[in-house]
Amino acid sequence: MEILIVIVVLLLFIWGFGVRVINQYERGVVFRLGKVRSALKDPGLRVIIPIIDRMRRVALRTVTLPIETQKIITRDNVSIDVAAVAYYQIKDPVKAIVEIEDVVSATYQIAQTTVRNVVGQTTLDHVLSETTKLNEKVKAILDEATEKWGIYVSNVELKDIQLPDSMQRAMAKEAEAEREKRAKIIAAEGEALSAAKLGEAADIIAAHPIALQLRNLQVLSEIAVEKNSTIIFPSQFMDTIDSVRNFMAKEYIAKK
Repeated sequence: MEILIVIVVLLLFIWGFGVRVINQYERGVVFRLGKVRSALKDPGLRVIIPIIDRMRRVALRTVTLPIETQKIITRDNVSIDVAAVAYYQIKDPVKAIVEIEDVVSATYQIAQTTVRNVVGQTTLDHVLSETTKLNEKVKAILDEATEKWGIYVSNVELKDIQLPDSMQRAMAKEAEAEREKRAKIIAAEGEALSAAKLGEAADIIAAHPIALQLRNLQVLSEIAVEKNSTIIFPSQFMDTIDSVRNFMAKEYIAKK
């Protein structure tokens, strides 16, 4: 009786070694005597043959892979610090185990190298203005390189680009000079428009001399609104008043 109990306990113990729980986001890859079985273990309670079978769990969730800041020399010989982040997911658990020893480390290393190569072949202006295109280029290269490992790269982002202090000062001066250039161009365009309008006004005044006299009176009227100025009428203005009176008299006679 005691021997039977020992045998049952031993069988239960061995059977317990063959029970595995696989989470929803995982798949189980079973090696039977060192050879991969074609069928993957789905989530749930699964049983393998103790000693003969060995199972490895592979997570299928998207992994965030930060790529540390590294110094890169661009094509126009500017040294910048670039950090990035990549998002990848294991699509083929068997390849992720059989084809590569450490898929996470390998993906990180090739991502870091790809970012350095792509940015190093680009000018600084292109890096700053065409970041989206660089992200797509890095993603395409990285996805193709890791496909044989059962990896799918969903996204790559250059998240931090640091420029040298001297380059930042030079870019600030360039931006300031550009703003000053635009301001001078706008001022010059304003002066050109003003000169054109003044020319048109001069032509009108030349055709109608009395218009200048009326304009002088209008200016005096605007000055008088403030009531804090003393206006002196020189003899020319007296002549102007006489000219206006004569003009008004002629108009009145013409209407009769």
